[in-house]
Amino acid sequence: MLACFMDSRSLCRAYASSYFLLTLLLLFIFHSIACSNGNCQVLDSCATPTDCGPGLYCGNCPALGKTQPICTRGQATIPTAIVSFFLLLKICIHLAIGGLPFNKYTWLVTHNSFSIVDAPALPGVQRLTFYNQEDTVTNQLMNGVRGLMLDMYDFNNDIWLCHSFRGQCFNFTAFQPAINTLKEVESFLSQNPTEIVTIIIEDYVHTPKGLTNLFTSAGLDKYWFPVSKMPKKGEDWPTVTEMVQSNYRLLVFTSIASKESEEGVAYQWRYMMENEAGDPGVKQGSCPNRKESQPLNSKKASLFLQNYFPTYPVENDACKEHSTPLAEMVGTCYKAARNVMPNFLAVNFYMRSDGGGVFDVLDRMNGQTLCGCNTVQACQAGAPFGSCKNVAVPRSPPTNTMGSFTGSVQFTSSASTVYSPHSLLFKLIYIPLMIFLLLL
Repeated sequence: MLACFMDSRSLCRAYASSYFLLTLLLLFIFHSIACSNGNCQVLDSCATPTDCGPGLYCGNCPALGKTQPICTRGQATIPTAIVSFFLLLKICIHLAIGGLPFNKYTWLVTHNSFSIVDAPALPGVQRLTFYNQEDTVTNQLMNGVRGLMLDMYDFNNDIWLCHSFRGQCFNFTAFQPAINTLKEVESFLSQNPTEIVTIIIEDYVHTPKGLTNLFTSAGLDKYWFPVSKMPKKGEDWPTVTEMVQSNYRLLVFTSIASKESEEGVAYQWRYMMENEAGDPGVKQGSCPNRKESQPLNSKKASLFLQNYFPTYPVENDACKEHSTPLAEMVGTCYKAARNVMPNFLAVNFYMRSDGGGVFDVLDRMNGQTLCGCNTVQACQAGAPFGSCKNVAVPRSPPTNTMGSFTGSVQFTSSASTVYSPHSLLFKLIYIPLMIFLLLL
């Protein structure tokens, strides 16, 4: 009996030694194949933000059942930086030296850009409203956002940004004076002299000349695109290069028609078609126009804004919304607008996705319009329209050739917890090993 027992002990030790060696082997393999120190690309597993390369963050999408953290895109491709090389070579018959018209590009827009998670409320006030974004307006611009939706109200003898109701701003729906955000825009435009920003105002300002004085005080009047030069019959806009050369790098639209004649602020729906916002704008298979807008298949306006955000924003659901359903809705609205690609794509929580998200969709939209390819990254200099590089969806975002857009792609402190794959490895290997050894 004793000999049998001793033989069993020896056998157990042999098994334990084998298990331990196997564990070491697995650890070696895991660490050898795992990327880190900024080398991870889109969809690669990650443990910390520093694992992912430039323009990426480490996150997950529990709403899709994807709890394993992966490197996820957080910055947009700047399409004008790519296409400008093609224009110099006249690769397409319909293109001319000096760039494409402004309305041939698709730009990322943040819905309620100012309604930022963790933005401080007024002293002694508990804010009661919905939030739509997770980083500052400056950071949004640095990450490639080129359109801002701002709700402006008369409040506290000034013009404020509020996420409110009934046309009135309250202390519990107020964020900050609008001039603060507009100064962020002015700083960005002054530091990036080839960039163009569009501001779309949901306008509740009744102070005479309120908007005119506001933008002048913010130092933005020098970038103003004059209403008199805007195309009013559906014609093409000036080229991006022409707009930059003239310093017409700020487009401002208001929801109040009378302000076009009173203050020189363009009435949005005279120049822009728009689909319905909120839940109707995310309903698959349907893309109705907003009631104030011309029909999406109209030829009287040359800009097209696609809203893609639910009526009630949920931070953790945005990654699910920015996956396959977004690409499908872009296709639906494209067909509804007589095969015209939206020029503006407005979303909540723009960085949230299950990998490529809004940024990959934008690349596809610009690729189709600018060079006839499935992504703007497949466009190639010197080739005719429709001749594309053999690339799939990029594994990592391209390095911006302009080199100046380096905004942080990390969320605020309210973001979902990211779970480390190392903890999963610990649970799968170390804990069973310890239990096994204790049984010896």
